Amino acid sequence: MRHRKGNRKLSRATDQRLAILRSIVASLIKVGKVRVTHARAKEARKIADKVIALAKYNDLASRRAVLSIIRDKEAVKKIFKEAPVKFEGRPGGFTRIIKLGRRRGDNAPIVLLEIV
Repeated sequence: MRHRKGNRKLSRATDQRLAILRSIVASLIKVGKVRVTHARAKEARKIADKVIALAKYNDLASRRAVLSIIRDKEAVKKIFKEAPVKFEGRPGGFTRIIKLGRRRGDNAPIVLLEIV
């Protein structure tokens, strides 16, 4: 039984899935919004919210924890500079998903994942 197993497989091996999600989160932090499929957005949202919550602490331990998730140093610098100020009074829910429609080639649902 798969009860309470918390991630979507995304039809990928574990290392490929984590690489995709890490790159989505890094792009989200750099640009502020990313167009992806709905399933990928829901999984990336979990990681992004966790990273932003860690960045609010703004200490060395949380920086190292974020660096273990996101390997892009520019994105880590940016999130640690912006998050403590931008999300100071916000307890959670740092991202939003907006449905855009369906992709033309395979009819996959496309959404806009953005930082609030």
